[in-house]
Amino acid sequence: MIVDTNNHNTHVYVGLAGEGKNIGTGGLLRRVSTSEEWEHIDGGLPDNPQVRALLIHPENPSVIYAGTQLGVYRSDDRGTHWEALEPPTKGTDVWSLAFHPQDPNIIYAGYEPCAIYRSETGGQHWRKMDTGKVVFPHITTYMPPVEKRVIGITCDPCNPMDVYAAIEVGGLLGSSDGGESWESVIDGPYLRNNTLDLHGVVVNPSVAGLVYIITQVAMFRSRDKGRHWEHVQVEEMFPGGSYCRAVLIAPDNPRTMYLAAGSGGGGAPKGTVESGALFKSADGGEIWSRVDIGDTPTSRMFQVAIDRKAPSHIYCCASYGQIYESNDYGLGWEKSQLPSDLSSSRHIYSMVCG
Repeated sequence: MIVDTNNHNTHVYVGLAGEGKNIGTGGLLRRVSTSEEWEHIDGGLPDNPQVRALLIHPENPSVIYAGTQLGVYRSDDRGTHWEALEPPTKGTDVWSLAFHPQDPNIIYAGYEPCAIYRSETGGQHWRKMDTGKVVFPHITTYMPPVEKRVIGITCDPCNPMDVYAAIEVGGLLGSSDGGESWESVIDGPYLRNNTLDLHGVVVNPSVAGLVYIITQVAMFRSRDKGRHWEHVQVEEMFPGGSYCRAVLIAPDNPRTMYLAAGSGGGGAPKGTVESGALFKSADGGEIWSRVDIGDTPTSRMFQVAIDRKAPSHIYCCASYGQIYESNDYGLGWEKSQLPSDLSSSRHIYSMVCG
């Protein structure tokens, strides 16, 4: 249901985190669209929460899930209070969360090291899926550990039994049985290792089996469930590509897609000046153009989010804390900034709104 956007207050959530040697101080913040103030909402989350994944319920925006270094947490009051859900027996760093497109009680969670769990009880209980038979592309296997993090998960809305998981670094995994078993479905776009350094995956519901993946240097598309791949042309933000971090399909129009990208990152030449940009396609991902947000972020654009109940409300954020907001489908934009004491020592990793 789409609501009257003039009377709808969108709540925006951003998760802060680090990784590797740069864990730093994490956290979770919330802002209401009618306010300029960001508030901490980490009550009940683990100490120094590393919030790398957020998921907002498609029917009830009061229900939010957060992926942390100690598993998945749930809030039923827009993040004011949190409770820990059943943790996995091994591995606790959550990097991705996704709903089944027809049943929000079914949730997928991706972990580091590579593990995928599924819940059929709204997150109360989880079961580990079988990724043990996956053979990763040989070009990624020299980088220990071979089994990397699951940075993105999505189901095909046309056939929810088809599930995809983006691996950083290791390409794309696919399941045709609802996640019970997995195999590599990336045979094609690995000219060099950073094309298999995936950062996300989406399935466009306009056509069954139309899969998009984003990488450290480019975007690729498969029209046949991952059997064949083609390079999607997007403006290069450094010689040879763009650092693609998030891709999103508009909830009210599958032909409208957004890409958060930037210069800098592991795929860019040394000395590249870091900046961010938001790109948009209005034809299902065929042609992409830069969105005029009225500013050039000084860090890579990291996330983009759309309020499902008010899809004219669009948000994007750069990794060092710049937030951009539009309430008219991207025609006009306003900029805000996380408090400097927050954004200087940690990055935005996740963002949702509703």
